[in-house]
Amino acid sequence: MSRSGKDPGVRVKTARKRTQSSTKWLQRQLNDPYVKAAKAQGWRSRAAFKLIELDDKFGLVKQSRRVVDLGIAPGGWSQVVRQRSPMARVVGIDLLPTDPIEGVTIFQMDFMADEAPAALAGALDGAPDLVISDMAANTVGHKQTDHLRTMGLVETAADFAIEHLAPGGAFVAKVLAGGTDADLLALLKQHFTTVKHAKPPASRKDSSEWYVIAQGFKGAA
Repeated sequence: MSRSGKDPGVRVKTARKRTQSSTKWLQRQLNDPYVKAAKAQGWRSRAAFKLIELDDKFGLVKQSRRVVDLGIAPGGWSQVVRQRSPMARVVGIDLLPTDPIEGVTIFQMDFMADEAPAALAGALDGAPDLVISDMAANTVGHKQTDHLRTMGLVETAADFAIEHLAPGGAFVAKVLAGGTDADLLALLKQHFTTVKHAKPPASRKDSSEWYVIAQGFKGAA
């Protein structure tokens, strides 16, 4: 304990082959209460708590029977869905490999590929009532470019949701600071009864991520 009585947390020394930024990231991970809680509770990532907090606030998962998880790796969000709605049929997709999850069909492929939407829809054997997306494009360090690339993923995810969701369904996706772009926001408001933005407590304060929550899908035009 420090003289002030506060726990200073774990301090990480900079190793010869470790950059200062990676040292800071490692130190933050080691001192992150959500990381510790995720390990203790068996979640694959701290991101699980983001969906838990969003679900507690918006009631997304419990009534869902068919769920699509876009950007599933490492699998924390699908774990939450399976715990909170054990009868739900879940299908996920990611470029990265994802260890198997009971009750979840996983495709290791690019969601932007032409064949991806049909593969996801076919695996569910019915219209999903929840589409969740924690996808974000790999950053290149240029703020505007990173924003555009991530919003491109969000727009594609929204198009998928609008095309495949069952009436009354919901769509949740990660966006960046500033929220959803105007055109996409207008599209969501056209197809859903409520559209809101939220930053769950598990989302780091210094992170630019927010989530858009669209509920009450009005059905295909």
